[in-house]
Amino acid sequence: MKPKEHPATILIVDDEDLIRMSLSVLIASMGFRCIVASDGLEATEILKRTKCDLVLSDIIMPNMDGLELLKYIKGNHPGTDVILATGYSDRASYADVIKAGAIDFIKKPIEESELEAKLARAFREQQLVRELEQLSMCDGLTSLLNRRAFDSRFLREVERAYRQSYELFLAVIDVDNFKEYNDTYGHQNGDKILISLGKILEECTRNSVDMTFRLGGDEFVVLLPQTNGTQATEIVQRILLRFVENNFNAVTLSIGIVSCHRNTAIPLEQDGKNMEERADRAMYEAKNSGKNCVVCRIKNLPENPDSPPH
Repeated sequence: MKPKEHPATILIVDDEDLIRMSLSVLIASMGFRCIVASDGLEATEILKRTKCDLVLSDIIMPNMDGLELLKYIKGNHPGTDVILATGYSDRASYADVIKAGAIDFIKKPIEESELEAKLARAFREQQLVRELEQLSMCDGLTSLLNRRAFDSRFLREVERAYRQSYELFLAVIDVDNFKEYNDTYGHQNGDKILISLGKILEECTRNSVDMTFRLGGDEFVVLLPQTNGTQATEIVQRILLRFVENNFNAVTLSIGIVSCHRNTAIPLEQDGKNMEERADRAMYEAKNSGKNCVVCRIKNLPENPDSPPH
């Protein structure tokens, strides 16, 4: 079951008042937060404004029945699981509702022990899915977020920053002379540099605010939301300085940092691609300027590359 301090939200959908009330009391006694709806149409309106972890719905209802509601949820709220219930076993079989996308089926009248077991299984499976998703978003070498995580989160962060009117900055980091280092000292020592850089990124950025990624090879990215240009530049300069202090022979960093101001005149996907390209160009400017430096493309800041103090 979910921890009591963060109870899962269950939406109960049934056209019979007594059943809605009794199920709500029963499920609340198990430690869950309950919301009720009298039919599928009311349920869709609730789902539009409230995140529900699971929907327990009758099948036979007026206006929008349970199977229609299930189809809507699968198309619009993929993170919400559905258990369907009915007192008419010939209306829909277990195979029918599972094929339609429900995670389980329960017959009415609903028995407390059976319902508790089905909910426990549903939330165990949700937790497992979350853990597997987290693993799929993690870089195995550095434990940073990976390319898949960046592709999933970057546009969401751009849109959120625009909606909530705060600044967002994107820094692209490339390890200079890394191939030569690998050729000279071996891939195992090269991996140690990447692991060290991953630790530096975590130590120099803000917990639960900034996001650090290894895109692959020796390319890394940092997303810096809810800050300003000066502070964002100070963070990446600190990363550069900390890396220099480790004295990895001729291995240094080239960093490009750009502001991510949403251009609503073009689609979000194209806008995000443009931002990534600007950050890449800034990073290559740093390389062409002698490496071991940061190039800023941030409004109200000088665009000349700055080297860290030695």
